[in-house]
Amino acid sequence: MHDFFIPVIKSALRSTGIETNKQIIIEQPAEKKFGDFSTNIALLTAKECRRNPRELAQQIIEHLVFPPDTIAKIEVAGPGFINFHLTSFFIMRSLQQVLHEGDAYGKGSVGTGKRAIVEYVSANPTGPLTIGRGRGGVLGDCIANLIATQGYEVTREYYFNDAGRQMQILGESVRFRYLERCGKEKEFPETHYKGEYIKDIAENIYSEHGAALAEDSTVLTFKESAETIIFSSIKKTLERLGIRHDSFFNEHTLYTPDEAGITANQRVIEALRENGFIAEYDGATWFLTTKLGQEKDKVLVKSTGEPSYRLPDIGYHISKFERDFAMMVNVFGADHIDEYPDVIEALKILGYDTERIKIAINQFVTTTVDGQTLKMSTRKGNADLLDDLIDDVGADATRLFFIMRSKDSHLNFDVELAKKQSKENPVFYLQYAHARICSLLRMALQETGFDPESNTEYHLLQLLTSPAELQLGFALLDYPDRIKASVRLLEPQKMVEYLHSVAELFHRFYQECPIIKAEADICKARLFLALATRQVLRNGFRILGVSAPESM
Repeated sequence: MHDFFIPVIKSALRSTGIETNKQIIIEQPAEKKFGDFSTNIALLTAKECRRNPRELAQQIIEHLVFPPDTIAKIEVAGPGFINFHLTSFFIMRSLQQVLHEGDAYGKGSVGTGKRAIVEYVSANPTGPLTIGRGRGGVLGDCIANLIATQGYEVTREYYFNDAGRQMQILGESVRFRYLERCGKEKEFPETHYKGEYIKDIAENIYSEHGAALAEDSTVLTFKESAETIIFSSIKKTLERLGIRHDSFFNEHTLYTPDEAGITANQRVIEALRENGFIAEYDGATWFLTTKLGQEKDKVLVKSTGEPSYRLPDIGYHISKFERDFAMMVNVFGADHIDEYPDVIEALKILGYDTERIKIAINQFVTTTVDGQTLKMSTRKGNADLLDDLIDDVGADATRLFFIMRSKDSHLNFDVELAKKQSKENPVFYLQYAHARICSLLRMALQETGFDPESNTEYHLLQLLTSPAELQLGFALLDYPDRIKASVRLLEPQKMVEYLHSVAELFHRFYQECPIIKAEADICKARLFLALATRQVLRNGFRILGVSAPESM
């Protein structure tokens, strides 16, 4: 609906003699008594025009020319806000768009012809997926779905961390368990992975090789076997949540020399060196971030010769630029907060357009069962596993609970609430609204012969004028703008909040407005309103990756 107002307001500004670069902002007032939409453009431009904001607002109103039967009232409020009240006719006539467009309703075209990449999950294949990683996975999947609605061709990528010290420790952990299986027990290091899955992998290797590898002091076989088995497990877990990746970027490629014998990591260091941002001291290679105003330089290659996370991440992002993505979204855990700004700074120094990079940081997750918080550790082998959570509460509840709080907030996953079959459970509440509409339409077909597949008298919606009908209809028209806001903020939680409000308004409409027993045309109109609600819920559920049950 915002696009309906902006051209008219721009025209009125020109007619008022105002030339401005200020953005025209259209918002919904917190209270309905102040109208359906509001703009503060008079307040924004009054100073540069040297006019009183309220007087300027009135002058703008005098030059606003809207199509007939669309605006019921325009008024100046407060220090100079312009408030708009829509006609019920316009709201319900506009609602026909939902029914005409169906599954396409809410989709935009700003990304048409452009490519986007969303990198998410990217868990080190050192163990089964934990609940904490699950939140980032669902967040990334929903962000990818949101971006796709705007016309972008979206690539969903998993950065496969198959290099570095953690993978070495994984291989060593499996080798220790394998030696135990061969009857050659050694003291198991406290720093290594202790989960039962390590013993299972060791048993798998023993079944294949017997004790033949007992004298092998290298860990390559153990590392590769563990990597294959664990990553297969990770993919299966993600599949249970409907998460699939289009591509997998292997970190080791950044360590592999090209035809000239130079690795991608080395090229990053040399490029930064040419720009005066590399130094060697204390046996390590440093990114001179003190030149950027930071208190300390950041290590790129440790004194052990092992790269820090920053170095391969810079190289990885360069590969994204080389693949020509217009938008690059990284979904990180909170442990990346200190690291990623340095990666961005390095890319700026190297001349890359970092405006194309968007970062979504998701905070930590704790799990509560019967009011008790579970404290788990992957390294100690008692990790809070994502598979166990899915087994307990189901895929839909797992997905929705992960994103029903802002990504910037710590999430307490209440397992008991997620299993409740009541309106307290947001998953149940949303899905029940959809199922209720499906039940209503089945009843309407049986009792009145109303078939939405063959009945397209959408103009009957214009007969609806009650507050419950108008508020629901108005909310449904807000769907495309809510998607755009969610994309801009990389925040699926906004869609959860919106769909919850739609469900709430539908339940109120259902209670207050007789449907099946209403006069024939009113009955059809209300059924079309229910049908439009079901369509918006379905479209929203598709973005969030949850199912739309037809009965509960």
